[in-house]
Amino acid sequence: MRNSIRRRRQRGQAMTEYIIIVVIVALAAIAIFAIFSDTLRSKLGGAVEELGGDSAAKDAALEQGSHEYLRDLDADGADL
Repeated sequence: MRNSIRRRRQRGQAMTEYIIIVVIVALAAIAIFAIFSDTLRSKLGGAVEELGGDSAAKDAALEQGSHEYLRDLDADGADL
């Protein structure tokens, strides 16, 4: 009986540890994307332009910083 209870506790503890690790990795990924968002936007804009996209759209995206872009999003997440 005690071994059964002990095994359940260990499984629950392992699951909790995995959840904590996943949360930490997710927060780190969000922080990295926030830090490098301007660089990522310029790289993607350059790739789109090279593939024949609209250079005016790239220039407009690069003029606005990530803080301004996030502030200008409306409630449903669409670009204004």
